[in-house]
Amino acid sequence: MKYLMMALPVLTVLAAGPVLAATPCATGPKSAWKPQSTLKAQLESQGLKVRQIKTEGGCYEVYAMDAHGKRVNAAYNAETLHKVANAEAGEK
Repeated sequence: MKYLMMALPVLTVLAAGPVLAATPCATGPKSAWKPQSTLKAQLESQGLKVRQIKTEGGCYEVYAMDAHGKRVNAAYNAETLHKVANAEAGEK
């Protein structure tokens, strides 16, 4: 029992670590966000045809079509423009 009580705080931190460390969307002020036009140009250079970009909770939600006509729904951090997991689109 003594060892369990000593290990409990460590296990709690280890279990919560990924949740606490993962902040996929921007958390800073909007003045620090990169413009949507920059993201659009980046995606078009990769061969995507961007239909719409929406702002949602510090992320840019992108709706596009790839070269084969397949729909693409992806989320990008508004500060870094790095792709993040998008649960609504079925991504992890």
